[in-house]
Amino acid sequence: MNDVKTFVPAPDRAPPSSAVGPIAWVRENLFGSIGSSIATLLFFYLFFSYVPPFVEWALINANWTGADRSVCEANTAGACWTFINVRFEQILFGLYFASNPDEIWRPTLIFILFFALLLPLLFEKTPGKKWLVIGMLGVFPVVFYFIVYGGYFGISQSNTTQWGGFLLTFTLAFVGILLALPIGILLALGRRSEMPVIRSICVVYIEFWRGTPLITILFMASVMLPLFFPAGVEFDKVVRAMIGITMFQSAYTAEAVRGGLAAIPKGQAEAAMALGLGYWRRTVFITLPQALKISIPSIVNTFIALFKDTSLVSIIGLLDLLNMAQTASRSMEWKGYDIEAYLFAGFIYWAFCYGMSRYSQNLERKLDTNRRN
Repeated sequence: MNDVKTFVPAPDRAPPSSAVGPIAWVRENLFGSIGSSIATLLFFYLFFSYVPPFVEWALINANWTGADRSVCEANTAGACWTFINVRFEQILFGLYFASNPDEIWRPTLIFILFFALLLPLLFEKTPGKKWLVIGMLGVFPVVFYFIVYGGYFGISQSNTTQWGGFLLTFTLAFVGILLALPIGILLALGRRSEMPVIRSICVVYIEFWRGTPLITILFMASVMLPLFFPAGVEFDKVVRAMIGITMFQSAYTAEAVRGGLAAIPKGQAEAAMALGLGYWRRTVFITLPQALKISIPSIVNTFIALFKDTSLVSIIGLLDLLNMAQTASRSMEWKGYDIEAYLFAGFIYWAFCYGMSRYSQNLERKLDTNRRN
């Protein structure tokens, strides 16, 4: 009788250290091929050639204190953040509030209120988000008008032609976003309407404003807009810029929303019609919420572009964040510190644009009903 040999499996062996862990990740992602290896080495060369000197100039050897440029002239090895410290209020709030130190509390209070309403919205478990949104979109603009513009309740009226800096950039972007979103939604619905007249009007409006550069619109709003109003009716430059930016942004928002509406299967609307829902009910409760969810990346992308494009208001004589920083750096007291001015303005632009991008991504993930648990 033949002996039956029993197969005994070999004991499990740990894979070599070069196949798992950080070493394997580095080999696969950074040195997986000749091209990848060259790109990795070039990146590290550029990083260590420029980043450490920049950190040394911007932080380690920088000048942070002082009241005039003599401190920076004594130490030329680092950045002159003393300039930003001295001209901080001018760059943030513009000439009016910088020249009236007793009025600085007004824009400061507004920004504190804005972030107090905004920050709780970033956390998913914050209770009463509905009221925070109502406060942000409904109450905050009213408070902003009475506090910053003034003229009521014993608060002096500010000169809007002297608004500038980040205050002006924030105002134009916030008003443009707040008004362009509902107008854009209506335009998108009108463009998909079955009524030829409504559809034609919306198509002409959208294509006209999308095909016109913003800088041209701002110039037209400043020069030609007063011609369309009766004698005695005047708008200052800030209001004209708001009107031009809102009309421009609403056209881009309309196209973003229209793309979301076109992506929804026709069966959604047909099922709603089968249930007896009218046009507005099936639009508000069925199609529009899905379209807005799909359109979040496109809508936020246009908002980010709008926030940066506010710098174009310099064409009509307004000094936004970028132009106010540039003006401050070219004054006789601080001439020659343009790099610090541009870096400071660029950091503020980046912080707000990055914040909008991250919030839209979090909102998109939260509303994604197709994700796997």
